[in-house]
Amino acid sequence: MRIALSIHLFTKGYPGDEHDSLFDFFLNLPLSNPEHTFILISDTHYPPSLVFPNNVIPVFIGPEAKNPLTWRIWYNLKIPLTLKRYKADIFITAKFCSLRTGVPQLLVDPDLHFIHQPSILNKRHLHFYKKYTLRFLNKCEAIMVNSMFSKKELIHHYHIEESKISVFFPDVAKDSMPMNYEEREKIKEKYADGNEYFIYNGSITPRQNLKSLLKAFSAFKKRQKSSMQLLITGKPGAEYEEWLTTLKHYRFQAEVKVLDNLSKNETGKIVAGAYAMVYTPFYQTTYNTPMQALIGEVPLIVSEIGALPEACGDAALYSDPGDFRTIAEKMMLLFKDERLRKDLIQRGQAQLKNIEAKRESIPSFHGFDFFKS
Repeated sequence: MRIALSIHLFTKGYPGDEHDSLFDFFLNLPLSNPEHTFILISDTHYPPSLVFPNNVIPVFIGPEAKNPLTWRIWYNLKIPLTLKRYKADIFITAKFCSLRTGVPQLLVDPDLHFIHQPSILNKRHLHFYKKYTLRFLNKCEAIMVNSMFSKKELIHHYHIEESKISVFFPDVAKDSMPMNYEEREKIKEKYADGNEYFIYNGSITPRQNLKSLLKAFSAFKKRQKSSMQLLITGKPGAEYEEWLTTLKHYRFQAEVKVLDNLSKNETGKIVAGAYAMVYTPFYQTTYNTPMQALIGEVPLIVSEIGALPEACGDAALYSDPGDFRTIAEKMMLLFKDERLRKDLIQRGQAQLKNIEAKRESIPSFHGFDFFKS
């Protein structure tokens, strides 16, 4: 079978949990299915140093797809021609699909952020999503999401047939591992002036509700008078520079460290060395970031909405992402109750086993059975 993969999203520097997990999913397909040929289609040139498996054909087609106009050109003009040229049997694509090809398509992780957070998009992008999302969902033969929350969202908002949607729980990359006391002390000394710290890890952008995190940390500091710090790690996202400017006027800026573009290995160490992770986005359909905390035996404070409750179960404290006071309350509760903190760590290990069991219980992606009549 000849399977075409669109990887244009992953050449754009899109940051954070969502695109990292998607990239790992796409990257592993050729490795886990060596009997198939994969055509990797990108809108930017591949670096010469990149080495592909023998069953991969790398293909570059322009123009660079980075706005609604070039998205339409790329998916509706360039992609159909490329699929025909390379005789693709299946086209697997994330977020968007082609409306002008007869090749069966698997749409992975369709984007519904615009329904819940329309203010984060400019008018052209918002119009594109409103106009084309239902068309994408109807055009593709199958849809794959990585949480039951996402599946329910598609059924609720677009009345997609349940049988058309598969839930695939991707394997969690173990970038974080538990650390002993000496290792944690070294990390705290290196990054937090020797102090305990809360950590946020993900896309560094106001769109991830970081302003509420800063307000919550302020409330925590005013109440507890502790040396606790806040570390923010990840990749710069939209409005990153503006957010850094805002941070300069923050009262506790000396106790907030922004650590961007670190290696996965180093980020994993910082996560594992944390007192707790605070991860409270308004809308989240993936869960790789909080799972890294559980793997590192780090307690969690997460949003009570989106896919996070499904992923974290009873191994986290939940807060309203729209109310910084509830986030602060959970931070203070955890800080004052060491028994609760240890209990959450133990629950986290059980929850990881639950996630692994779910991942193993779903039908194998091997063979692409959902395309067979």
